[in-house]
Amino acid sequence: MSETVLSNNEQQTTPEASEPTSAAPARRSGNGLAMLALLLGAAGVAVGGWGVWQVRQLQGSEQGQGQHLQVLNERTESLQQREQQMTAQLSSLPPASELEDRRRLVAQLQGDQQRLSQRLETVLGASRKDWRLAEAEHLLRLATLRLSALQDISSARALVEGADEILREQSDPASFAAREQLARSLATLNSVKQPDRTGLFLRLAAQREQVQQLSAVAPEFDTNADAVGALTADGDVASRLSQWWAEISKYFEIDFNADENVRPLLSGQSLNQLRLALSLTIEQAQWAALNGEAKVYTQALDDARSVLLTNFNADNPQSKAMLDSLNALAQEPVSVVVPDLSESLTAVQAYIERRHLRVEEGTKP
Repeated sequence: MSETVLSNNEQQTTPEASEPTSAAPARRSGNGLAMLALLLGAAGVAVGGWGVWQVRQLQGSEQGQGQHLQVLNERTESLQQREQQMTAQLSSLPPASELEDRRRLVAQLQGDQQRLSQRLETVLGASRKDWRLAEAEHLLRLATLRLSALQDISSARALVEGADEILREQSDPASFAAREQLARSLATLNSVKQPDRTGLFLRLAAQREQVQQLSAVAPEFDTNADAVGALTADGDVASRLSQWWAEISKYFEIDFNADENVRPLLSGQSLNQLRLALSLTIEQAQWAALNGEAKVYTQALDDARSVLLTNFNADNPQSKAMLDSLNALAQEPVSVVVPDLSESLTAVQAYIERRHLRVEEGTKP
């Protein structure tokens, strides 16, 4: 019985054990289908997203192509406008035959202009030389005027040298005579010494300043009072008397055998008047020195020395120094004998006239 029961139990348990083994493959197949479905869904989503991206890319490229086409259309329109303008310009140009005629006329005009410029240079070259020669003549006239009016040797020398330089620039053998005469005038001007009028004027101005410092010196008498007092000195009273006599003898003296004129001392007003007179005479000498007036210069210095000797004490050091200075200034030359430049001016004028005659003869047909 037990064996039978056991066998029945085994038969009952075996179907239960066999049911799980058959359910496992079924579950696995269901999971695989789910996975496959998920993969297919993911693939569909990917394909859909890729399709959307492609659509957007196509839209963006279409927009770029549209803009590019618009730019191309604008350029095409501008090119058409330029073509129209060029066509209009070409239509306004003359034909080839007319252009050839114009080119021939331009070449002829250039040739005529070149020949005219050459003639103009020739005429202007001659005119420039004429102007320079006229300038040389003017310089000589100025030199003559400076000599006659101001006796200015230095300026006249510079003006004559300028005229000679202009003649040297001409490189004309016909100017030999004129240049020779100019060389003689220059030699004469170089031999004449130009007086220093400015220096004389300044030296006289210094003497005018010294005039205001002139003063009258009270005379002092040199006597033998000291010797007389020494001989008669016997005591204190005698010595005091001798000292008193020596001091008072400086201010007055009694001379019964005087053979010279005694000049009184000048008062303040008289001294100022004499100073003014002396200053005016020196100022007159200054004017004469600047203008080259030898007679006026000499006379003014003589008057100044006369005032100085007549009214001021010759023993005064200031008066003596001024007198020596005036004597030295009187020896200075003020005017000179100016040379005559008329021959040089005449020679230059003759050369200019001969040159004009040669030019006129050369231009005649």
